[in-house]
Amino acid sequence: MNCRDVERSLIEHEKSGAARLPPQVQKHVLTCNRCAEFMRALNPSVMADAPTPEILRRLEDTLTTGLRPVRPLAPACYFYAAFAVIFILIVAAGVYRLGASGISVMSPLQSIAILCALSASAGLLVYSLVHQMAPGSQHRISSTVLPAAVIGLLAVLMAGLFQFQPERDFWGTGLACLRAGGPFALLAAAPFWLLLRRGAGLSPRVTGAAAGLLTGLVTTSAQEIYCPIVDVSHILTWHLGVAVLGASIGLAAGFAGETAGRRLKPAQR
Repeated sequence: MNCRDVERSLIEHEKSGAARLPPQVQKHVLTCNRCAEFMRALNPSVMADAPTPEILRRLEDTLTTGLRPVRPLAPACYFYAAFAVIFILIVAAGVYRLGASGISVMSPLQSIAILCALSASAGLLVYSLVHQMAPGSQHRISSTVLPAAVIGLLAVLMAGLFQFQPERDFWGTGLACLRAGGPFALLAAAPFWLLLRRGAGLSPRVTGAAAGLLTGLVTTSAQEIYCPIVDVSHILTWHLGVAVLGASIGLAAGFAGETAGRRLKPAQR
């Protein structure tokens, strides 16, 4: 489309009173100063706020500075499977290494209820983490509230399933239980982190808390299977406490990452 075609189109547009110009005319006017002046003379209000080609080029340069191609995010089912396999394998390794004495001392109701609750909690956290990895995903369950809700519900369930049974050496047996199960949480942290770094989470604090809680639940699950102590105070402190500690560490790490990112941005400018 040349200038003469644009002039005719502008005149016809003024006569018809149409709301918008044809796309070809808009594109030509943005690159042709002569036609832009003609349009201003015809209808000053239309071009009063129209950006010049130079402004548009500067805007494009600003928006594209620092952009680089990224690897497309794998399908969500891939991450669901990866998180689940890692969780199950490390819990299984803990049970293989330490045994399953805890199952033998619990009633069928206790063992089924606690294992189902831990599995469901891990599944909800995996669901939340996978959705956080893809910005713009819809969350049926608030990712901010979920970690606290999981901890609260597990605490209520454990308190309802188990009773207080005095221990001779609460701290000694607790620390021994923690030393036995703690390494499995550390073992799960590395592969979970490798999966999460493939995504683009928008809130490191929320993602860190959920990931830390999931990591802690690896040890909690293994402890519930191998630990023969069914005292509720021991379970809440040394079993569920590991998951709470993991969530706290993840939250702190995410907060530190956000703080470092905010400090880095002004320095880059």
